[in-house]
Amino acid sequence: MYVQIQKSKSTEMIYIRKSVRKGSSVSKTVVEKLGRIDELMDSLHMTRDQVLEYARKRADEREKMERDENSNILLELSQNKQLIKDEQRRYCAGYLFLQDIFYDMKLNNMFRNLKSRHRYEYSLESIFTDLVYARIIDPSSKRSSYDTAKTFLEPPQYELHDVYRSLHILGEEMDYIQREIFRNSSYAVARDTSALYYDCTNYYFEIEDEDELRRYGKSKEHRPNPIVGMGLFMDNNGIPLAFNIFPGNRNEQPTLKETEKQIIREYGVERFVVCTDAGLSSKANKLFNTIQQRSFITTQSIKKLNEELKGMALGDEGWRRLSDRKKIKDLSEVRYSDSEEIYFKEFPSDNDMFEERIIVTYSPKHARYQKNIRDAQVRRAQSMISERNFKKQRRNPNDPGRFIGRVSSTKEGEVADRDHYMLDEDRIAEEELYDGFYGISTDLLDDDVSDIIAVCERRWEIEESFRIMKTDFRARPVYVSREDSIKAHFLICYTALLIYRILEKKLHEKYTTSQILKTIREYDLLKFPGRGYVPIFTRNEITDSLHAAFSFRTDVQILSTDKVRRIISETKK
Repeated sequence: MYVQIQKSKSTEMIYIRKSVRKGSSVSKTVVEKLGRIDELMDSLHMTRDQVLEYARKRADEREKMERDENSNILLELSQNKQLIKDEQRRYCAGYLFLQDIFYDMKLNNMFRNLKSRHRYEYSLESIFTDLVYARIIDPSSKRSSYDTAKTFLEPPQYELHDVYRSLHILGEEMDYIQREIFRNSSYAVARDTSALYYDCTNYYFEIEDEDELRRYGKSKEHRPNPIVGMGLFMDNNGIPLAFNIFPGNRNEQPTLKETEKQIIREYGVERFVVCTDAGLSSKANKLFNTIQQRSFITTQSIKKLNEELKGMALGDEGWRRLSDRKKIKDLSEVRYSDSEEIYFKEFPSDNDMFEERIIVTYSPKHARYQKNIRDAQVRRAQSMISERNFKKQRRNPNDPGRFIGRVSSTKEGEVADRDHYMLDEDRIAEEELYDGFYGISTDLLDDDVSDIIAVCERRWEIEESFRIMKTDFRARPVYVSREDSIKAHFLICYTALLIYRILEKKLHEKYTTSQILKTIREYDLLKFPGRGYVPIFTRNEITDSLHAAFSFRTDVQILSTDKVRRIISETKK
């Protein structure tokens, strides 16, 4: 390597270059651009000759570093020498990809502001990041997360009691932290707020007595435990945007407007389309999203339409093929057919508060799927009748017991000696009416139907986000008890979800959640003191994609200790 000075009319630039041979030709490449000589003289407080000497030493250091990295490292292992007792040798390195994403968001100012407000002695940044990485790598309690952090290449410089103390600050500053994460996340991934998705779920606590936040309510998992509700906003790219926490016995519908107002006021996001499911599409929420350049798209239960609108939705006339907008004579011609097409019709709602448009789609493919599922449930119901195997009917809409009817009188109207059970043919026929139909409600009166359907179809991503938090990140059951600790717990889970979603984007969404998590959870290095680290993960397509997406590689036979230190430093720039 050598130093080169490139002169122009007014400046002198200084570079470190090297010669690279490719076949029979030799090319020169820039290793490092040091900058303008006059600026280096000012910043380093050196003369021109001292700057040139500094550059030559820098070139020598870079050459030695490259030579060391390209040299072989020999390992001397003895069959008789015992391992050192309690010496840690296996280290988790999968968190480095997560760390690279987190530090891309440039949250230094946020942590400085938090420290100025609370004046703690420990590193809140280290605790928060370790808890987030551990939630993805090995989700468990805070104590176990602390133990997981000890397996990272950078062991904790704080104590377990600092972790518990930090939860108070994280919970108290929950809104501020997630707001700053949103604002800075654009450094790591593109944000599209043209459409926002909102949905709610709840999390159970293995306790008996409720308090102001943990209340008995309708659990999504049918658990007889106090619960806490969570509302989650997601942007149009599937990246989490904001969340809220509310008591488990509270109606979910008002939480949409409350969180939306907070986003408008504090996030600087004002013009968007809100997409929700039918459970959150109250008239108040719809009305709120027809003002100030906002709009709504929600699913619409066809069963809950009035008789006139229901007749229009299910009628065989007025349908068009979505692919080419061509009219079809009669929908009955394609019912349960092998067609892969989607058909639609649209008509105005009878809403007198604001203009509303109802879009109804019909999919023969989905109709066949629903019919097959129901036919299997009917067969189970018949088996239950023949075996007289009755249990108390649950409210689960997939319970085959809903197709069993009970008759307590004879044909003459007299009281029977015992109840008689049979298939409820009316219930079966009623459900069959709705096979393949899907309703959408919106105030977008002129937008293309395909665009509106495409927005609505992406609701599955927010439902998947809840599944990832609950199943893959084990966000429940929740074991912390104080309200600020509960908020801190969900802030950690939310941040873990956001970082994971960004990781998916960097991998071009080519792999499943289980494939990605399995890869980074098994991404370990084995330390040989004085020599370096040997990767003990399996190199595969996903590890190759990870290294292509990030600025470092660890898939070599052995990594020197200095090389690992530099990789850690690069992920935290």
